[in-house]
Amino acid sequence: MFRRALIALIATAGLIAPAVPAAAADKSVLQDKLDAVHAAGMPGAFAEVRDGKKTVRLATGVSDVTTGEPVRNGLRHRVGSISKTFLATTVLQLSGERRLDLDAPIGRYLPRLVPADVGRRVTLRTLLNHTSGIGDYDTELIKTAEDIVTLCETTYRPEQLARIGLAAAPTEPGVYSYSNTNYVLAGLIVEKVTGHSYRAEIGRRILKPLGLRDTYFEGTDPLIRGPHMNAYVPWYEGELRDFTRCNMSWGWAAGEIVSTANDLNVFYRALLTGRLLKPSLLAQMQTTTGVDGYGLGLYYVDLPCGRVWGHDGGTIGHVTVSWHSPDGVRQVTYAQSMSFYQTSPTEPHPIDVAVIDFLVTALCGDQAVSLRTSYVEPFRTR
Repeated sequence: MFRRALIALIATAGLIAPAVPAAAADKSVLQDKLDAVHAAGMPGAFAEVRDGKKTVRLATGVSDVTTGEPVRNGLRHRVGSISKTFLATTVLQLSGERRLDLDAPIGRYLPRLVPADVGRRVTLRTLLNHTSGIGDYDTELIKTAEDIVTLCETTYRPEQLARIGLAAAPTEPGVYSYSNTNYVLAGLIVEKVTGHSYRAEIGRRILKPLGLRDTYFEGTDPLIRGPHMNAYVPWYEGELRDFTRCNMSWGWAAGEIVSTANDLNVFYRALLTGRLLKPSLLAQMQTTTGVDGYGLGLYYVDLPCGRVWGHDGGTIGHVTVSWHSPDGVRQVTYAQSMSFYQTSPTEPHPIDVAVIDFLVTALCGDQAVSLRTSYVEPFRTR
């Protein structure tokens, strides 16, 4: 998870500091930092940085390595596990309406799907903060490179994904362990409680009120609607394999959303400023599980200029990071067109170092400094 990479890097460099005002970096500095990501080996990337009413949109590299078409602003992108914040927000709204209970055992809602012992022990809250102890279905689905090809060519039902995760090796209950199975189960609970698809609930409660016209659920359609970057994975002998065409049913409620940098910034600003949740519900969302910093579909990272909230997400070839100051004033959403690139267990990948440098500069402005560490955990698919 990219959040862990940054925590490791900042801790090693000794850069965590109290929040203090910072002057925003100008566009030329930000463009140079983003260009460094492309120079480090990323085919293409784009970002939107906001500081109050000021918005800077940036792009670098190419959308298609074959045609050389340049990346431009406003592209749609598979945002992976950022979908989890949308779902968690919906669950919290339903909790506020007393239509479900975060601390009720999930067997109350899904008695025919989950084993009896899991149904009694696991609550909806522990699904959302990844302390359920339920295994992660994607580690079962992806064991070899060829499994990625199969994943993109297969249609999965959410119940099928849930059963794969429930049958996987469990983790320690009560201890944070990231699992996409948790959010598939949470999506099924939303559907059981409301009688509507989880997509319809997110659309009615979030997408329509906020005017997020470029955000949608990809489902089994293997093509991204509208302009977008291609999605690449390094393959044999250094070849880049194109996974732009991919059936995203494997992500479902855990990661099937397509969006834009602008839509994500609008969403997170609305969330953090109380437009979507009452203060007591937002406080629950930001109650984390200890040192990992993960709350309910939302996590924090401590930067040199203070704490930021958000989420990251990865799919086959697309990675997105969306981080925001607690008041929603300072924001950055970043997207790139390649995942699963080779990394070293002892040395940070130049791409990861450049991405971190860009993100910290975008959020901390003139407090951003040269960051060095002996290890950066690579991006992993969410």
